[in-house]
Amino acid sequence: MRQIVQPRISALSMCKKSDCYSSTPDWVYNCVNVRYLLQVKGLYQADYAENRSLPAMKNDLKDRIAVARGLKKADLVLKGGRIINVHSGEIYDADVAVSRGKIAGLGTYEGKKTIDVSNKFVLPGLIDSHLHLESSMLTPAEFARAALPHGTTAVVADPHEIANVLGTRGLKYILAASEGLPLDFYFMLPSCVPATRLETSGARLMARDLTPFLDHERVLGLAEMMNYPGLLAAAPDVLAKLHRFSGTVIDGHAPELSRKDLAAYIGSGISSDHECTTAEEAKEKVRLGMTIYIREGSAAKDLEAVLPAVTSKNSRFFCLATDDLQAEDLCHGSIDQVVRKAIRLGLDPVIAVQMATINPALHFCLKRKGAVLPGYDADMIVIDDVDAFSVKMVFKNGALVAENGNVLARISAPRSAPPGNTVKIKLMTREHIRLRAKKDKARVIELVPDQIETRLRVMPVSSRNGYIVSDTERDVLKLLVIERHRATGNIGFGLVKGFGLKSGALASTVAHDSHNIIVVGTNDDDMFAAVSAINKLQGGMVAVNRGKVMAALPLPVAGLISDQRAGVVAAQMKDVRCAARQMGVTIDEPFSALSFLALPVVPELKLTDRGLVDVKQFTFVELFV
Repeated sequence: MRQIVQPRISALSMCKKSDCYSSTPDWVYNCVNVRYLLQVKGLYQADYAENRSLPAMKNDLKDRIAVARGLKKADLVLKGGRIINVHSGEIYDADVAVSRGKIAGLGTYEGKKTIDVSNKFVLPGLIDSHLHLESSMLTPAEFARAALPHGTTAVVADPHEIANVLGTRGLKYILAASEGLPLDFYFMLPSCVPATRLETSGARLMARDLTPFLDHERVLGLAEMMNYPGLLAAAPDVLAKLHRFSGTVIDGHAPELSRKDLAAYIGSGISSDHECTTAEEAKEKVRLGMTIYIREGSAAKDLEAVLPAVTSKNSRFFCLATDDLQAEDLCHGSIDQVVRKAIRLGLDPVIAVQMATINPALHFCLKRKGAVLPGYDADMIVIDDVDAFSVKMVFKNGALVAENGNVLARISAPRSAPPGNTVKIKLMTREHIRLRAKKDKARVIELVPDQIETRLRVMPVSSRNGYIVSDTERDVLKLLVIERHRATGNIGFGLVKGFGLKSGALASTVAHDSHNIIVVGTNDDDMFAAVSAINKLQGGMVAVNRGKVMAALPLPVAGLISDQRAGVVAAQMKDVRCAARQMGVTIDEPFSALSFLALPVVPELKLTDRGLVDVKQFTFVELFV
């Protein structure tokens, strides 16, 4: 290892100019890719930042070699368990020896401390390949507290939501708030802020704004490229981001994209997709070189439909992800729930574990993670039974951090003050949310059960005194999106079918991806009251009936995140959901469904603060037909 003490080399400097290689040490040329280089150098940098000397590093290695050879007792031995080896695809009996946070060896070992795991299975800590931390409505510390007992030891997060509200200030907050926790938070930098030109967000991030974050040791690449129409049209700002991030992992987001357009999309450097809703779509994308993250979250549940695409020959190119998981669901399970369901649906248990461990580790080049093997980080979980997949113990760097559903590790609150006061709406009255009926028929957004996609329907409208009103008999309700970042006064008007609401209104500042205020209701008075309640809370979710707030979930951090514990957030979420059901809602997750009605990158028809969007045509359309 030569020339260890050097400045880190950024992905930009490695990829942008060939002459940057002139001062690069020889060993660099042997690296498989830039991520590996950054992580290796980042590790050295972190070691020196902690005042660790080269002799200390040698001693770590020396001890590990001695432990592996059986010449020295391990710091910890998991005794008598069955190893799920994700590298070889086998399950067999072996002790696991741990030395200084690393796995030293597998076999028969003695340790200074021994934990009997006889008749139990030992496997790698689980990795969530793609999630939006903000969807849990928890701070990173509280997310870690909730996810660790379920075996999640690492997540790859896209802070797209908070970036759309706060830009680089949001990125800095989320990086600082996730530092030093007993769960590894890796990040992909948001590629689409704003997500489209069809909405108003709180920030705009260009390639130059993202570049300074590339050198952060927990930043892995560029997050989901949702603007596939812009990519296919070779939009300059999209190409600039792809160029800056070439050599890193670039995630995709391309629902229903196929054939030549899909080839062009993948050929630009994008290596994954989490929007597949059918097995055939997943097969085509894998065939063209993509890794598929099968999504199973609070709103979108694709596992059952996509799983038939997974075979023993292609399974290494599939990962598991939650994407959007609410606090209430997180309290019951994280990525372990997805593994459990995959096994229940008939997937080979070893393959299911591989898709939540070694597959994402290899895809994201997470060096020495995702397996119970010598030299790997001692991030492990212990389960009683493969089919039940109930997590009993969780180890992070060889330390027992959770057991039987209880967190044992110390989890500190974030050091930086969370950003608040982000709801800024123009002064409005009830008159502003009235909509004059221009024609007898209108385009209606129809919900699709358990999906974030919607259907476009043309239906007769109901009106009173020349103004549109909700029709509870036909379940066609008025829908509004109100801009809340710049106080522009923008209001988008639409109609939606599928909520079943019989009275009152629901409103939220969680409205992907720009997170303006979205409100659905049976009458203008309750809709106006709901918006007023959201403004007073400075973000959150509310259920209002007959002018009264029946339940509320405050989200004071950027209108997206609570400052409370997971249990409190889960209880508040349950309250607003129960209130919605009492008001007639028939779907399981009304606020999740509501939040995605403003997402103009997922077909078919969506609503933003600027108007109704035909997603397939990627353009505004008139409400009335």
